[in-house]
Amino acid sequence: MEKLMRQIMFCGFFTILLLLLASCPATCQEVEDESEFSYVPGSDNGPERWGEIHPEWSMCNNGTMQSPIDLLNERVEIVSHLGRLKRDYKPSNATLINRGHDMMLRWENGGGHIYINGTQYTLNQCHWHSPSEHTINGRSYDLEVHLVHQSANGRTAVFGIMYKIGRPDSFLSMMGKDLKALADIRGVERVVGTIDPRQLKLGSRKYYRYIGSLTTPPCTQNIAWTMLRKVRTASREQVKLIRQAVHDDSETNARPVQPINERSVKLYRPTNRQEN
Repeated sequence: MEKLMRQIMFCGFFTILLLLLASCPATCQEVEDESEFSYVPGSDNGPERWGEIHPEWSMCNNGTMQSPIDLLNERVEIVSHLGRLKRDYKPSNATLINRGHDMMLRWENGGGHIYINGTQYTLNQCHWHSPSEHTINGRSYDLEVHLVHQSANGRTAVFGIMYKIGRPDSFLSMMGKDLKALADIRGVERVVGTIDPRQLKLGSRKYYRYIGSLTTPPCTQNIAWTMLRKVRTASREQVKLIRQAVHDDSETNARPVQPINERSVKLYRPTNRQEN
């Protein structure tokens, strides 16, 4: 009898564990099919109404730690203790996917890792928003890429880079033929072979850090955000190509800036010793 009870308890625990693991992807990750929402202000499925479309998307309207935000100088605390951003990226096979409102590049076996507060996060995918979703002192830029990472325990960290119109970006130049192929044939997915995420250049060690959310439904919170301080450049043609490849008949795919609600925003600026 005692042995039977132990077996029942073990099976019950295992069932609950499986349910918890199964529920995480639905609530912790961005939706793969973005056709149910839009970026058209005032529309029935526009940004102001995302939280009403599905109960599990309610955080989009009710959350108090939503992204993107305005990185306003007077709110930012300059620190040096965060340390340099630790990236350990690697080349990996990737697929380019049209999700409905953006182009997503997914690394099939992970594109390496970043480390935040001692936790390892695996790079799963990146995608682009135009114009930028985050702003700096109220200024929006032409493009923003989000590199989405996940830890072993299911926590998410996003690293973002903003771009203004200027010289072509080398990473987008490398992706150009694949983006154009999707634009020409109106495809959904395209296997692009080995892509090295280290080709996403930074050019600066300074970055912002704050706690926010996914910028698309379900708008999950407690996301560790890292935004590069330096605004890089991409050509007008590159920005236009990303939008053309999506085929959603929209000029933009950027969520409006959300209230900061007294959150702490830190700017890592290395000391002279850290620079050397």
